[in-house]
Amino acid sequence: MSAHVVPFRGRPGGRRGWFRNGATFAIVTLVLVVACTVEARADLKICNRMSYIVDAAIGIDDKGATATRGWFRINPAQCRSVAPGAIAADRFLLNARALSVYGASPVPQNGTDMLCVGASDFIIAAARDCHGGQTQAAFTEVKPSPDENGNAVAYLNEDSEYDDDQARLAGIQRLLTIAGYEATPIDGVDGPKTQAALAKFLGDHNLSRDAAQEPAFFAALLSAAQSPSSIGLTWCNDTPHRVMAAVGLDDGKTLTSRGWYRIEPGKCLHPDVFGQPKRVFSYAEAIDADGHPVQVSGKPLNWGGTTTLCTRDSKFEFADQSDCLARGLTATGFAAVSMGPGKTLRLVVP
Repeated sequence: MSAHVVPFRGRPGGRRGWFRNGATFAIVTLVLVVACTVEARADLKICNRMSYIVDAAIGIDDKGATATRGWFRINPAQCRSVAPGAIAADRFLLNARALSVYGASPVPQNGTDMLCVGASDFIIAAARDCHGGQTQAAFTEVKPSPDENGNAVAYLNEDSEYDDDQARLAGIQRLLTIAGYEATPIDGVDGPKTQAALAKFLGDHNLSRDAAQEPAFFAALLSAAQSPSSIGLTWCNDTPHRVMAAVGLDDGKTLTSRGWYRIEPGKCLHPDVFGQPKRVFSYAEAIDADGHPVQVSGKPLNWGGTTTLCTRDSKFEFADQSDCLARGLTATGFAAVSMGPGKTLRLVVP
């Protein structure tokens, strides 16, 4: 049978609290095949059937001691061994987070075990007592099932319930769109629009047609999504601080605000702007290591304008921009962006 871990929208502490406490973006719906035992007969594997590249960490809880290990980068339709060899434990736990290039999606993970993780590759033997450089993250208990080779496997799935082929194609569609190529809808279904976007990407980057079938293709897509583009909107963070950004899209009928997108120092990011909106707006602010606004000469370091749109501290998407304050939201000043064929906003310290 299957067990669904239902996500929640938002998290106490809001946008700044996520990054201060180390809780991260993760899966839309975590689908785990449950077995009668939690003993890994061979390798413990995580298989990604989502349209997002994720970084995963595992926790092993046995006889009152809990250890964690990560991060494991897992592409759509890829399986990764996260614990080789036979392992017996009271519980296995999992934290999965989508890469920051995806911006506001997916929603935060709703695990109940707060365990220690590192910023980069890590193994932590006593994961319930964090020390220097370690932060807490929410882990969810999983009960993997054995596959035909005796490995213990847990699957990451979206509500769409893609199979492997669909997950890989949807993952390609999503990154093509973020990189500025028109590959919507993101549905894991092949068609002329997806093929045209893919062919243009391959041509623009001097890649052969066969390159799309190679394991390294997601790395090429990811690199393109994190580089300045002549197509669509690009934010480039030229500050030494982490930046949180939001976008406003006016399609002529509805003005939608969406955030937050995390842009690391020295990196670029394309918000997922679908279709051809009539007007585009942007807001960004710098935060420090504790998630607090960065101050320069006594003023918050942000980049906005005079168009008021609704935001909140946690992940959001609002199609109604009226009475922000009365609705318990924040009225934030966005700047209008003159797009043309493409626009790069370089975020710098004045």
